[in-house]
Amino acid sequence: MELVVHNSATLPRDNKFFTVCSYSKFLRIPDYGKNLFPHFTRNSSHPRETHFHFEARNKTRNFVSLDKRNQLWVSEQEDAEEQVNSYSDEESAFLSLSEKPNRNLALLDDYEMEELDCNDPNHRSGYVAVLGKPNVGKSTLANQMIGQKLSIVSDKPQTTRHRVLGICSGPEYQMILYDTPGVIEKKMHKLDSMMMKNVRNAAVNADCVLVLVDACKMPQKIDEVLEEGLGSLTNRPPTLLVLNKKDLIKPGEIAKKLEWYEKFTDVDEVIPVSAKYGHGVEDIKDWILSKLPVGPAYYPKDIVSEHPERFFVAEIVREKIFMQYRNEVPYACQVNVVSYKARPTAKDFIQVEVVVEKNSQKIILIGKEGTALKLLATAARLDIEDFLQKKVFLEKNTLQQVEVKVKENWRQDEGLLNYYGYGGQIRAL
Repeated sequence: MELVVHNSATLPRDNKFFTVCSYSKFLRIPDYGKNLFPHFTRNSSHPRETHFHFEARNKTRNFVSLDKRNQLWVSEQEDAEEQVNSYSDEESAFLSLSEKPNRNLALLDDYEMEELDCNDPNHRSGYVAVLGKPNVGKSTLANQMIGQKLSIVSDKPQTTRHRVLGICSGPEYQMILYDTPGVIEKKMHKLDSMMMKNVRNAAVNADCVLVLVDACKMPQKIDEVLEEGLGSLTNRPPTLLVLNKKDLIKPGEIAKKLEWYEKFTDVDEVIPVSAKYGHGVEDIKDWILSKLPVGPAYYPKDIVSEHPERFFVAEIVREKIFMQYRNEVPYACQVNVVSYKARPTAKDFIQVEVVVEKNSQKIILIGKEGTALKLLATAARLDIEDFLQKKVFLEKNTLQQVEVKVKENWRQDEGLLNYYGYGGQIRAL
């Protein structure tokens, strides 16, 4: 059996998960005409032969570049009959998103220096927190800026639960976007409190902040959003107010609301946009670039997220739950990828579990004779295949591939919430 491992410059060298955190499982910029999110390839424009090794976990790992696509392979077993890269919950390590990666150039080799554009003295990079109340278009804006859909979107509020990290790169810059859950005042569950803590952590680590408001609603102060996101920070980062959904109101109304927000909010600038159609997005990028510090990239330029593929698979399933079910059911669901087996010569095998709080919710989710769950799995599979650009095995024998479990009051269980990734860590594999 062969495992694919990439040397990563994005994690501190003393991180105990260094050897298992692989960029091959992180998402990359699409190469149209090839795979959209290839598992084992880098940008092929810089072919090279690389030989190096390092000590980790008291074991030497040898890395060799095998072809022009810079595939870094580790051979764990010779003459394997089938190459299968599989991982399950029990095998997964955790990757913290609470701290910025270590950019100490003294720790980087020549290969990493080239990958991170460390030789450009004018290169800018930094973190951007995207804040706002529920349903103002934060995820839509983040997707537009990155250039592809990473954060799930629905017409229901509070769809985003995790702090989704997306990476927007250009030749002279790298913006790392934190798409955060909507700021809520009334916290009904422990889950809500942990989500708001993630909002604060994102803003504290940010070099600048975007605060989105809905242009269709009456102007209102954003003190609550700033307080929840920035807390008692004495030196607040530069803040841009983004007046979203300008396509839904008349130009005269936009001008009046711009004037109001400029007068009554403590922000550096106000920019009207339509995140849905991409209008004004370049203006936001220009503002961000004027605020980001000079420095090398945190990640290789072909990486679009530090989250692994299994995270986005679970998010796609959850998005379909929000689209297919109503009332309390979507909010009571937690989706976990139990097993993910990447098979180069066959369909990827994905096993998913959906956790609900009540047996009545389980009955609704499954539907009569499993028809509702079958519909959910089919819709999710189609989007997952479009996302990964390869076939996956998900909904056949639905009750085995997508399982529904009842865990009472899981939204109040801090231990479970940490296990599900709401404590600021995600599964690295």
